[in-house]
Amino acid sequence: MCRLLCVQVSRLSKPLLRRGFNVSAAGNRHQRVLSGMRPTGRLHLGHYHGTLKNWVKLQYQHECFFCIVDWHALTTHYDEPQLIEENIWDMVIDWLAAGVDPSAAHLFIQSHVPEHAELHLLLSMITPLSWLERMPTYRDQQEALSDQKDLSTYGFLGYPLLQSADILAYHASSVPVGEDQAPHVELTREIARRFNHLYGREPDFAEKVDNAVHKLGKKNAKLYSQLRKNYQEKGEHEALETGRALIDSVQNISLGDRERLLGDLEGSGKLILTEPETLLTETPKLPGLDGRKMSKSYHNTIALREAPESVEEKIRTMPTDPARVRRTDPGEPEKCPVWGLHKVYAKEDTQKWVQQGCRSAGIGCLECKQPLIDAIKKELAPIQARAKEYEENPSLVRNIVAEGREVAQDTARATLKEVRQAMHLIYQ
Repeated sequence: MCRLLCVQVSRLSKPLLRRGFNVSAAGNRHQRVLSGMRPTGRLHLGHYHGTLKNWVKLQYQHECFFCIVDWHALTTHYDEPQLIEENIWDMVIDWLAAGVDPSAAHLFIQSHVPEHAELHLLLSMITPLSWLERMPTYRDQQEALSDQKDLSTYGFLGYPLLQSADILAYHASSVPVGEDQAPHVELTREIARRFNHLYGREPDFAEKVDNAVHKLGKKNAKLYSQLRKNYQEKGEHEALETGRALIDSVQNISLGDRERLLGDLEGSGKLILTEPETLLTETPKLPGLDGRKMSKSYHNTIALREAPESVEEKIRTMPTDPARVRRTDPGEPEKCPVWGLHKVYAKEDTQKWVQQGCRSAGIGCLECKQPLIDAIKKELAPIQARAKEYEENPSLVRNIVAEGREVAQDTARATLKEVRQAMHLIYQ
């Protein structure tokens, strides 16, 4: 099961749930997206529609980091580490084949950037145990997998904190997730808030803020000062939002100065770690071949590199409305797993044809399935052609990941430098 965390930079510090990717600053390349998947091997259409299509769109709007979270895989598959390496390269090939562009995004492996682990360790020093124990996914998965393996490990308990480190290492503040992952984002917000409260005031903070204000320019500096006064002295929340937008619009200041100005505006210290905002993503609910969620654990998937003849066989043997025993029996599309796939793949006129033909017994089930077979094979053809090119050139795939690691590590190192300084861990 893939765990997605996808992070898009924004500058809102209050908890806020939004839907979709219509961000006001869309297209601004200084905004950053980080998303990750656990390496579970070759991907299927559920991954493509639920995650990869969003990635392809985001990579041209923001600076994107796409991470293979192999340490997360070890939290539940610690007894099968030999499978992870093969799964990594299979998954990366599927990313690239699906349209992830290494010239527009940085691809890297989580364990190749040890700063994730260091930040996880440092954050564990300030994170109350009860915060991790209350996570609903921790309890739910322990119950679901209790008969398969022992999950009473710190790694499993602490993986939401590792996820927080993945997010916070890149100064990202908006996390597109499904509703089930929203509590993880809220945990990350709480951890960032606690860290900033404990360590956010630098000895020379006021002097550095003054220098940052001067960099805004005379007009913007005057406006910033007025907005700060209106918020802190009069409690005008509109002034706070306008001030954040002003800081976000200035291009010639460093990330550190940007964080200092935000902290000064809000009356706190430097925001060393950014509180992420939850962005609820709207993705097609792609059902599997049996009508349940498409998942490897249900054995109901169509892989992105599924052979065309296999795709046709799987669709043709899909179960349909049990009321249609004979060709002349009318059926109900809403009771048929095939209809769930039609809602994703078929155009409006085809959907009407399916509904009318099924309910009137005007078409048979195999006839109904043929447009779906054609649509899926058409969608997979260019993906499979690109996958073949990468399969035949494994060194290219590894070079792409190595180049992504360099950029990711430079970014994470800068964050860790600030964190160590704030925690007085740089000894001379």
